[in-house]
Amino acid sequence: MNAQLEPLSDKDVEERLAELPGWSVEGDLLCRGYRFHGHFAAVAMVVHVAQIQEELGHHAELTLGYNQLGVAVNTHSVGGRITHLDFGLARRIEEIAPVHGVR
Repeated sequence: MNAQLEPLSDKDVEERLAELPGWSVEGDLLCRGYRFHGHFAAVAMVVHVAQIQEELGHHAELTLGYNQLGVAVNTHSVGGRITHLDFGLARRIEEIAPVHGVR
């Protein structure tokens, strides 16, 4: 199996979470919520995240509110567990968040 697709142990997940402030595990999902100054900034971030997801071939559940965006991800092909792919996507999202005025 591809190492990127191997489910991470609870210890591995905890260690990686320490590198991503604001992210947490809820059930079997790696999650983060973002707040913005308005709706357009939130929508722009959704589009930017969609571009990254297409590039990586790995997609999160995105929940758009007026000035909020929720991100929840796991790897469906390994039974909905958290893998390296999920943390890779989370890191990429964190890299772009400041550009969109995340509060």
